[in-house]
Amino acid sequence: MSTTITPEAADDASATDGGPRRFGRATRFVRPGAALLSGALLYLSFPPRPLWWLALPAFALLGWSLYGRRLRAGFGLGYLAGLGFLLPLLVWTGGAVGAVPWLALTAVEALFIGAAGLGVAAVSRLPWWPVFAAGVWILAEAARARVPFGGFPWGKIAFGQADGIFLPLAAVGGTPVLGFAVALCGFGLYEAVRLVRLHRATGAVPRGPLAAAALSVLLPVTGALAALPLVDDSAEDGTATVAAIQGNVPRLGLDFNAQRRAVLDNHAARTRELAAEVEAGTKPKPDFVLWPENSSDIDPYANADAAAVIDDAVRAVDAPTVVGAVLAPDTGKLRNTLIEWEPGKGPVATYDKRHVQPFGEYIPMRSFVRLFSSDVDRVRRDFGPGNEVGVFDLAGTRVGLATCYEAAFDWAVRDTVTHGAQLLTVPSNNATFGRSEMTYQQLAMSRVRAVEHSRAVVVPVTSGVSAVIRPDGEIVSRTEMFTPAYLVEEVPLRSSQTPATRLGTLPEALLVAVAAAGLGWAAARAVRARRTRP
Repeated sequence: MSTTITPEAADDASATDGGPRRFGRATRFVRPGAALLSGALLYLSFPPRPLWWLALPAFALLGWSLYGRRLRAGFGLGYLAGLGFLLPLLVWTGGAVGAVPWLALTAVEALFIGAAGLGVAAVSRLPWWPVFAAGVWILAEAARARVPFGGFPWGKIAFGQADGIFLPLAAVGGTPVLGFAVALCGFGLYEAVRLVRLHRATGAVPRGPLAAAALSVLLPVTGALAALPLVDDSAEDGTATVAAIQGNVPRLGLDFNAQRRAVLDNHAARTRELAAEVEAGTKPKPDFVLWPENSSDIDPYANADAAAVIDDAVRAVDAPTVVGAVLAPDTGKLRNTLIEWEPGKGPVATYDKRHVQPFGEYIPMRSFVRLFSSDVDRVRRDFGPGNEVGVFDLAGTRVGLATCYEAAFDWAVRDTVTHGAQLLTVPSNNATFGRSEMTYQQLAMSRVRAVEHSRAVVVPVTSGVSAVIRPDGEIVSRTEMFTPAYLVEEVPLRSSQTPATRLGTLPEALLVAVAAAGLGWAAARAVRARRTRP
């Protein structure tokens, strides 16, 4: 009597890798361990490590963990992967306020990855399942970037790919297309391995699944190579010489605000030093100067001394200067504001940060959150959001403004370009987070944004790392952390728009539709299976 091994049986054998009867109870921990490891690999693929390629085996391992699993198991395995990824990635969020906020944030954000695991498990038995699985991942990222409290897109897969071969795809469809390509390639790698094992078990491989696996790997790579011409750093509108000031802070942590005047004085002193070098001919004269977020936490509109310090520095360098300030009106909420300060004229324009950071710049559900951490009362007065797009005309150059946290949000950067920005700046204050990886993660976001919109990006930071980035994502100069410094570079100005800029949210919507189609198909198959089951 002979036994024929069907492809379905071979898949089941592959899924259990021998099963409990062979290895005992230890096999129960294999897939959870693999899910945790996949999350850890995703974390290791992020800056400051140049290990972007680890995202591919991470998704391959996640695909192996989730393939053919039931929905509840898929959610649990996805949640473990989320913890393995986000716990180390976001550890900086608890550096100054303790472990509770860090653990709470991770626990909530990992729910989205758990939901993605459920979705991947649901679509994993479909033809061309890597495509649907990658779409499900982008669906989860899209949700995480919007809810709750306006979303938290930190840790989008695209932000770990600033050094990767897939980066040109950011110019095609933004961070959703870049992240989709990475996830698709990783899931495709697992599918290829699975089919090799299937061939060993049955002696044959179905052509359809084989073609799907091959294309899942080849299409993202081919697409990235085809998108290379979009990565253009030529000077369409001439060039501008820009200076970025890093004044440094007296000490680390949340209490840096207690020495606000010292922070302001540091940035003014660095600006005057630059002015002296310009006068001596050792540095080129900048067309405009960029200070970081919170470089003047003393409201210069309400404090004449602060205004005089800023005005003296701006007059010395003789160039329009963007100053990051905290404005404290008599009534209402605080404003995290960028001020355009002209030599001889003073403040002439302002931009209020539009996406203020929950639990950092304002406290939702303050009385409830206080039960877990008294640190919420450090934020005594909430910040309020602005509602105008930030584009300053600095000496004839239209500069798009995205303040710190806003760089993580697709819309907050894109609409400055659609409103005419020829260059982007991301003024930030990372002093609160000490020497953690946060500043490197945020710098990588700016590199991705440079390619996404084909714009040079200047990142002035209070304590480091400040940088000047060309439109192809290359860092041409940078500072060290917690070191007073300034950068002066000539950068190209550009006005053409990439497909990603023109298309906006359309690529993300199409990928969400792919996910919805896969989930709907999987649900319909499950219903039919129940109806036909004896």
